[in-house]
Amino acid sequence: MTRYINFIALLFSCYVGIGQSIIASDLIEKSINYHDPDSELFTNDVNMVLIGSTPDREDRITNISFNIEKEEFQMSNQIDGKSIVSDVKRDVTTILLDGTSDYSKEEAGKYRLSVDRVTMMKNYYQYLWLMPMKLNDPGTIIDPEVKLENFFGKESLAIKVTYSEEVGKDTWYFYFSPSSYAMLGYRFYHDESKNDGEYIILEDEAIYKNVRLPKKRTWYTHAEDKILGTDILDSLKF
Repeated sequence: MTRYINFIALLFSCYVGIGQSIIASDLIEKSINYHDPDSELFTNDVNMVLIGSTPDREDRITNISFNIEKEEFQMSNQIDGKSIVSDVKRDVTTILLDGTSDYSKEEAGKYRLSVDRVTMMKNYYQYLWLMPMKLNDPGTIIDPEVKLENFFGKESLAIKVTYSEEVGKDTWYFYFSPSSYAMLGYRFYHDESKNDGEYIILEDEAIYKNVRLPKKRTWYTHAEDKILGTDILDSLKF
């Protein structure tokens, strides 16, 4: 037992040493090297199949494809038996409902068929599923300090991220494995003093060629620890 305690103490001290000696930008680069060392997700036609579930709704399958260099993005799913396909090619957005763009205002409102909605979903999917690589985007303000923290039972290296005003107003925290530098999860606040916002726990990995992405993301509220939903990366190809 004494040997076990001494081992844990030694391991903890090593982690503390890592947290004190590494700065956030270096930690991010190490994590990027773990998840996408060859920038495959930014130079290829990427296809993802996502399964989303929430406590009060049926599971929804969403197909996502994008090419960052070509500024192309496509999202397709079904709602109420209707096919919705949203396609972005640079500054041109096309939205089809059951194969046609000739739909009523009522249908557009019911199924949220708007350019603003497509832009928001494109940014949402690419921001989260391309982490931690997106932490190198312009407007990202990274606190250089790395802290050793317990993230829901796992020792982690934690960093704080904010954004320039034109990019975003939320405060984010990201958590990484001290041994592999894999992302373990993250959280964000609109107003940290109110304990609002959400935290996201990452589990398992989807591995394709040299890319490793979190396979399962589970979302919770900070205030109530209420589960909001789960996203599963069912397929990744490029």
